[in-house]
Amino acid sequence: MIFLSTNFAKNGGCFRQGSAQVCVARRNIFTRLSRVANPLIHWIDARGHNAPWWYLALFLVASLVMIWRLEALSARGFEGTVLGTLVMPYCSGMGNLIFAFILGRSGGSGADVMINSLVNNVTNMTLILGLPALIWGLNIVPKKKAESGKKKKGGGAGNASELNRLSLLLTLTAVLFFTGVVWALGRKGSLNFNDGLVLVGLFFFWQCFHVFEVLKGNVRQGKSSFSFMLVVDLALLAIGAYAIYISTDWLVAWLSHIKTGFVSVKHLGWLSGWLMVLPNALLAVYYSWRKQPETVYTSQVGDAHVSIPLCLGVYALYHTLVMPAFFHTGMLLLLGATAVHFLFVALFGRLPRLAGLALVAGYGHFLWKGLLG
Repeated sequence: MIFLSTNFAKNGGCFRQGSAQVCVARRNIFTRLSRVANPLIHWIDARGHNAPWWYLALFLVASLVMIWRLEALSARGFEGTVLGTLVMPYCSGMGNLIFAFILGRSGGSGADVMINSLVNNVTNMTLILGLPALIWGLNIVPKKKAESGKKKKGGGAGNASELNRLSLLLTLTAVLFFTGVVWALGRKGSLNFNDGLVLVGLFFFWQCFHVFEVLKGNVRQGKSSFSFMLVVDLALLAIGAYAIYISTDWLVAWLSHIKTGFVSVKHLGWLSGWLMVLPNALLAVYYSWRKQPETVYTSQVGDAHVSIPLCLGVYALYHTLVMPAFFHTGMLLLLGATAVHFLFVALFGRLPRLAGLALVAGYGHFLWKGLLG
């Protein structure tokens, strides 16, 4: 059992492991940039052995705040602007990106970054999409809307659903492509600096593609404008990102000194992956309950682009990323799950309950191979 001491240094924390006292230096490069956050950091540090729970709560609250404001921005059409296209992907996968940056900067295990990305993407594409399909059903093109759309001359309702489906298919294609590239590059057992350049370059090419698509769409529709609330929302997103950085940095440093048990550095990739997928899971449950399946799908699939390839590329720019033992199994399962989604969305416009059950079973296989295999 590990207990944190109640006395924490100004730039870090100490905890007791057996008879030894271990001090973790805070590695935040942004701490000096925000004096406002320091009282909160010191207050949490002073919570002693409860500090990890407070940092965990800080991470979850910051993630939910970011999701809340991202959804508000989407509702106002911000996603259909150049700035929205550039900002939103990074915000949705902020935790994973910060995790890769922290481990790359500190010389942490590259295998943990790979596991973190795999856990994030496989959980999103199997469990988090499979369960809502099993319970509520995920119909991207509802039958009633499709029929009413055919009756109308303009086909407005049907066209909107069809556009949603085509957009989702494009995003799923990108997941297949990015995952396939990482699998091909990683077959040699590692990702080096040059591979990192390729992966980061692929992600930015995807970003540029979206920017020009948005520019063309805005020219056709005559869009322009930004409201005052945009500044407020961007400020809240920045605060949320900083809070995620603080909490992730502290939790990684704390966990790296725990050597035994399941909650230990041995399972850093798994634990961090589950933590970072939790806000998206809550989002999926909420929008499934509200009967908005297209939002459920886009929130989970879009998040996958940040973990693979961007997070892997960021780490590989610092150090060679050595693949974990179940790399091939995880990648093939991710490719298979994405192909299942593509097939059902393309042919039927929905994910049936039976397919959802198969995806949940696939996640069980992933856990078995990764943790017990």
